[in-house]
Amino acid sequence: MDQSSKRLLSLDFFRGATVAAMILVNNPGDWGHIYAPLEHAEWNGCTPTDLVFPFFLFIVGVSIAYAMGTQKNDPALHRKIIMKALKRAFILFGLGLFLSLFPKIFTAPIEAFREVRIPGILQRIALVFFISSVLFLKNSEKTLFKIAIVILIVYWLLMTFVPVPGVGFPNLEKETNLGAWLDRTVLSEVHLWKMAKTWDPEGILGTLPAIATGLFGVLTGTFIRKKDLDSATKVAWLFSAGVIAVILGLLWGLQFPINKSLWTSSYVLFSGGLAAILFSLSYWIIDVHQYSRFTKPFVAFGTNAITAFFISGLLPRTLNLIKMKLPNGEETGLAAWLYITFYKPYFSPVNASLAWAVSFVLVFFLLLWMMYKRKIIIKI
Repeated sequence: MDQSSKRLLSLDFFRGATVAAMILVNNPGDWGHIYAPLEHAEWNGCTPTDLVFPFFLFIVGVSIAYAMGTQKNDPALHRKIIMKALKRAFILFGLGLFLSLFPKIFTAPIEAFREVRIPGILQRIALVFFISSVLFLKNSEKTLFKIAIVILIVYWLLMTFVPVPGVGFPNLEKETNLGAWLDRTVLSEVHLWKMAKTWDPEGILGTLPAIATGLFGVLTGTFIRKKDLDSATKVAWLFSAGVIAVILGLLWGLQFPINKSLWTSSYVLFSGGLAAILFSLSYWIIDVHQYSRFTKPFVAFGTNAITAFFISGLLPRTLNLIKMKLPNGEETGLAAWLYITFYKPYFSPVNASLAWAVSFVLVFFLLLWMMYKRKIIIKI
């Protein structure tokens, strides 16, 4: 079986499972009542929820290696590929901005643009995708590995040794670290994450190590595509590399704490190592041993991943534009009304919140399953 030219079902499965998890954790019924594993770490540390985004960037990297791997050998095609990647990156970035602007862009467009949050999840995916694509096309596997290591070391040096202007010393606190200062200086507070205002979890400087996460995926995809190694050897090496990366991340975390919001170098190694471990197991079970019957629901999510994520961000805001009255006469949005009416009275607070999130995922599964069965794939 030529795994280098065959589409990876395990990649679609892993992507779909990640997107489903992303929708689940982003749509609780009540942000004040969430089970601990479904919350982000307060600052330092890592919960299962903190692994979702780096897993997706890792998958983006693997996809780059598969989508561009054959064309990489023909430099005459590079310009065309890069322009196509740039177009896709612009679309992704634009979709992210639209989510930040919606629905205010239709009621108060000037104000919406004046205070739009510029960083975001889709925006970071766009930047990582484009930069990782260019680096992959123009560099060897060995050079990509060196670039990833240099990025992690340079970021560590910047964050832990460079004094923060206005503070006077390097630190890793929320509002006073170098990344937060850069975001406020370049973007201004009005264009940052509204929950924090003074810093942003998808800020400018943190995108640098996020590129290393993407390159981790690129290297994984490149390795899996090798024709001179059998599948068992690939899985053994990839699993081992993942374990080593996790250990190195934990050790580095003693000095440079694992932190998603800062996207620390230790976090890149820890999350990337776990992604490599899980992907190697998925590849071994699904693509090598052909145990794939359980994958179809997740593949449905994976084949329209960006569409699912984008609409999942749009739907709650759209529903809440429709106003409903509660029994006490208070007016609320339709999504909130549905939650308060059909979930909150019948479950404990955390279970009601979880039940709503699960229902949300199931609704998207039905939509994506119909698209999957009809072979409808929305490409960007």
